[in-house]
Parts: sequence; structure tokens; C-alpha cells
Amino acid sequence: MTPRLLALMSVLGFVAACALPPQGVTQQDLANFDLAVASIGCDLIGESDYLPVELQTGLTRQQVIDTAQFRLATDAAVQLENGGVRLVTGDCAPA
Repeated sequence: MTPRLLALMSVLGFVAACALPPQGVTQQDLANFDLAVASIGCDLIGESDYLPVELQTGLTRQQVIDTAQFRLATDAAVQLENGGVRLVTGDCAPA
């Protein structure tokens, strides 16, 4: 592996580790998102999951989607085979 490639991989790893929450989403919104997703069984799959999370958090659908993507990027969630997202931290942490 060349030094240049190694440096590029290090920078990309650092950038990935520094994922920022979605624009307009506060730390309190993130905590509310986690509680709301836990309250519906930890999985965001379809309309019946997204709507209660939106109502509980006050976030828009796009903010909920972006927050789920942020949780994936920070390893606080995993992608499900059916395209959904499962939170894996807090009350949703695997036993």
C-alpha cells in the first residue's frame, strides 16, 4: 500500500467517524428519536413506524429519515434486509 493511499484512507476514516447530525436536528432531537424508535419496537420499516416517530419527536419525515441514516453512519443502527433500520443502542441494544 502506498503512503498516499494510506493517508487518503486515514482521512476518509476520520471523516466518517466525525459524522454530523442532520441539519436542524439537535442533540435533544436525537435523544427523542431514540426514545420514539424504542417505543415502537426499535425498527423503522414503513409508514406505521415513521408516523409515530414523527409525532413523538416533532421531526419531519425527511429529518426522521436523515436521523436514521445518521444513526447508521455512527453504528447506532443497522440496515435490515427489508430496507428498514434497527436501532441498536440504549433500550434497543441487543441482549
